[in-house]
Amino acid sequence: MNIYSEDKKVIIEDAKDFDIEDILECGQCFHFTRLDKKDYELMAYGRYLHIKQSLDDSRINRVVLYNTTLDDYNEIWAKYFDMEADYSDIKAKVLKSDDRLKEAVDAKAGIRILKQDFFETLISFIISQNKQIPHIKQIVHTISERYGDKLLLSDERTVYTFPSVERLYEVSEDELRECKVGFRAPYIRDAVCKVYSGEINEERLRGMSFNDARDELMTIKGVGEKVANCVLLYGLSFTNAFPVDVWMKRIMEYMYFGEDTKKEVIESFAYERYGEYAGYAQQYLFYYGRENGLGK
Repeated sequence: MNIYSEDKKVIIEDAKDFDIEDILECGQCFHFTRLDKKDYELMAYGRYLHIKQSLDDSRINRVVLYNTTLDDYNEIWAKYFDMEADYSDIKAKVLKSDDRLKEAVDAKAGIRILKQDFFETLISFIISQNKQIPHIKQIVHTISERYGDKLLLSDERTVYTFPSVERLYEVSEDELRECKVGFRAPYIRDAVCKVYSGEINEERLRGMSFNDARDELMTIKGVGEKVANCVLLYGLSFTNAFPVDVWMKRIMEYMYFGEDTKKEVIESFAYERYGEYAGYAQQYLFYYGRENGLGK
């Protein structure tokens, strides 16, 4: 890859294993807006980013990050998009664990697992329970608009960051319900209080074993195995986490079991089959399987 700065833009030429549409639309994040084909704006770590991907005249995969600097790219966006990881090697290891994933991996070869803010990931996936992605995105937007910080863009538009734990700590359950979170309001409130008090601590979680970290997350009201696994994978970089929702249950039953199978059995099977690459396998399978209706 060739990365350089030009006219307040950071440009990545010959971007390998990178498809911004697959990365953002695969169900791992919610604070973004699609402007056009492979053209998005998103919020992460209190920053706004406009990012667009295209093939240039020489058919070189070109990614442009607008209104940013190389310093910001190196400090924030390279980490966020997991640019230092070798996804060609990761995909090879996923396929070595099971070559039946080849069709899914080839079809969704540009997926990367984002390294997201822990607190935003925790609250977003509590919101995600029994919700469709457009509705989750709308609730995240509403909470950000009401309680996040305002950022004025160069075109005079205002966008909003996801609120800090300190700001959400001041928000009541009734106020959360006004954001259309429904029965999740006490779950969000409990998560906020536990993070605010330090009972749930990101640094401590990162230093735990996978099982201990998941058990700790599940002390939060309303956080079960699926939400905990999502937070571990997307917000804490535990790449062996394998979230199993209704779609993944259907996909795995279609791929491996041929019959109704408990989520716990599927999860255990995935850990054994894919090992430390279970989270990557899950992401390829989930996005590909959902798009193609596997097991529906």
